[in-house]
Amino acid sequence: MAVRTVRSAASSSSTQPAAGSAAVATAEPASFVKPGSQLEQLAAMTVLSIDTGDIQTIEKFAATGFITDATTNPLFVSQAAARGSEPEYAAMVDAAVTAARAGYSSAAAGQPPDVPAHAPGAAPSAATVDLAIDCLSVELGRRILGIVRGYVSTEVDVRLSFDAVASEARARRIVALYEAAGVPRSRVLIKLAGTWEGVRAAEALERDGIRCNITLVFGFCQAVAAAQAGATLISPFPGRVLEWVKANGGPQSFSPADDPGVAACRRMYAYFRRHGHATICMPASWRSSTGDDLLDEVRALAGTDRMTIPPPLLTQLAEDTSPLPRLLTPGPDGTAAECSDSGERLTEAAFRWELANDGAANDKMAAGLRAFAGDTARLVEVLQVHAGWQEV
Repeated sequence: MAVRTVRSAASSSSTQPAAGSAAVATAEPASFVKPGSQLEQLAAMTVLSIDTGDIQTIEKFAATGFITDATTNPLFVSQAAARGSEPEYAAMVDAAVTAARAGYSSAAAGQPPDVPAHAPGAAPSAATVDLAIDCLSVELGRRILGIVRGYVSTEVDVRLSFDAVASEARARRIVALYEAAGVPRSRVLIKLAGTWEGVRAAEALERDGIRCNITLVFGFCQAVAAAQAGATLISPFPGRVLEWVKANGGPQSFSPADDPGVAACRRMYAYFRRHGHATICMPASWRSSTGDDLLDEVRALAGTDRMTIPPPLLTQLAEDTSPLPRLLTPGPDGTAAECSDSGERLTEAAFRWELANDGAANDKMAAGLRAFAGDTARLVEVLQVHAGWQEV
């Protein structure tokens, strides 16, 4: 069978700001955004992505003109599936299940094996369920792309994080599903975990114009590997690095400038600039450096290429009108001057050794993989009991 998916009204004509450029407001800011807010100031120096899969919330913040992109992950997709009693989300799940039951085949090389149509009365195969996951991720992603004017990030099944070939194949199918729905690959970022295998999959995909977001980045070696592979973007998690330091005998409070998660992101940003890598640094997952203000790390990284920020923190930024200085700057005389790291090519052996010796990266990446795998398992459960599978 040919690619099967339900088309949406999502426009494919939106333009994407150049990598690293700041978002430009195209509408009057929504009423909850104060004039001269830190949200407005931050958007003038850093492209902002909203970290949620809630459609109404995305619409609210996109209306400000300061939010360009949106990021999804297995948790957000499973939450969307679990909201099947709400008409908009039910329609997405229905469309995904219907497409998966119809089966999938493609003449394009490098995709997973064809999935036969689901036989009425039979239990769905693992391949059918995996296809339903991909279809639902695309349904949610293209609905979001009808709201934001930039990218949406869609994650490859995290259970494939140590299989480069399978990760690449699933990514190609996700992109094919988007394109069959009228969404160009230029608006999609494929999320892959920052394992060696995830980076290798990204390298192959980028050669074919499929842009990749390397996520679950906690260590410098992950950032270096991603940049050297030509990944479009990385998502380092400063807050999780801070959590690890606190939980492993470190100080319980830092100034934002000395926050170890902030320092890790600055080092990655500086390395990219110093060695001429086009890879975008987009931090995510924020914590309070001082213990008093959840915006500590966001403010300390103002000026980085991009950020993905959850709605509660975006709301705080929208209400704060105090000056927000730019603390990361591009160019040889800016943050890049801080980099003293060599641009030597990172081998697999060196990557694995450095990752094993980076406690925060080793522990937090494993924890992140387990958490996303749990979210995926919950998504599978929701899909299996959904009304569209009632004959199973």
